[in-house]
Amino acid sequence: MRSKKVSLKKLLELYASFFRIGGLTFGGGLAMLPMLKREVVEQRKWCTEEEVLDMYAIGQCTPGVIAVNTATYVGYRQAGFTGGVCATLGVISPSIIIICLIASILQNFIHLPAVVHALAGIRIVVCALMVNTVVTMARKGIVDKLGVALFAAAFLLACFTPVPTAAVIVLAAAAGVIAKKAEGRKLS
Repeated sequence: MRSKKVSLKKLLELYASFFRIGGLTFGGGLAMLPMLKREVVEQRKWCTEEEVLDMYAIGQCTPGVIAVNTATYVGYRQAGFTGGVCATLGVISPSIIIICLIASILQNFIHLPAVVHALAGIRIVVCALMVNTVVTMARKGIVDKLGVALFAAAFLLACFTPVPTAAVIVLAAAAGVIAKKAEGRKLS
């Protein structure tokens, strides 16, 4: 991508948007998707929902934290290298601030019943958000019999075998390409 001349306002918007996403998302990558969609697609209109799902999928299969990968990608698309840096700093800043604060006080309170119960409640809500995200992504991504077959195979491999996640993603991508090429030959 060419170097873009970007306004400070755009860079601050990227930082602020991803600061919000990073600060209000608990539970990792999947929990981030609904908020990412709301902020980047619905409010800012920086991308379409399909583009966000594609970016998210790319972020999922590249090394590193998915929130950082996705923020970097969206920021880069919006404002080049500097935009990628600003979005990345935005998404990690809340975690750094919160971790430093929590680390300084948590040891004094970790065994209190209220803290234990609060963390248990947060885990349950994060699970619900993850299920919602999976259902939303499935509705968009599983659109034909091939999608159902790839989903089932990937789910079984990921959940019930020691096959690494990266290998499951590569296998699914290869199967999708091969199946679509074969399908194209049949239609010709």
